[in-house]
Amino acid sequence: MKNILFLSLLPALLLGAGHGAWAQQIYRCAGVGGAAPEYINNVKDAQSRGCSLVSGGNVTVVQGAPVVRAPASRTPSSAPSSGSSPRFDGSADQRARDSDARIILEAELKKSEARLAELQKEYNNGEPAKQGIEARNYQRYLDRVNELKESLARSQSDVASLRREIARLPSPN
Repeated sequence: MKNILFLSLLPALLLGAGHGAWAQQIYRCAGVGGAAPEYINNVKDAQSRGCSLVSGGNVTVVQGAPVVRAPASRTPSSAPSSGSSPRFDGSADQRARDSDARIILEAELKKSEARLAELQKEYNNGEPAKQGIEARNYQRYLDRVNELKESLARSQSDVASLRREIARLPSPN
């Protein structure tokens, strides 16, 4: 029964495979006014719009966010008068943000320095105290020493980068 069904479908499969019946045809339509090109799979729409057939390979289209263009800069005559809109004081806001950033970075620096001191104490200049099974399994001890060394290097790097970030901020006057 299965063989009869397969043999009856075989000619349809062979004819369809030769004509691309299983592959979907994709058409690329040019974008209007600098817009991105559009891809469609409707043959009638593609022919009416003058789209070209995309051949070879797969097509993947990822929709992005629409581009919002900034309005043209205003001339002094079109700018609102100073009394009609609130004045934006960017320097005060920026100082407040810098102050907040400094507070956050200094708190992180304290945590990182405390972690570094803890790791240095545990590392004990490359000879940490053996724990539990490490007295009998020397390789486990060596692995832990190596992990401590890597953690120590990472922590030192963190402290250095936090200090650089704090140094980049303007002085807190």
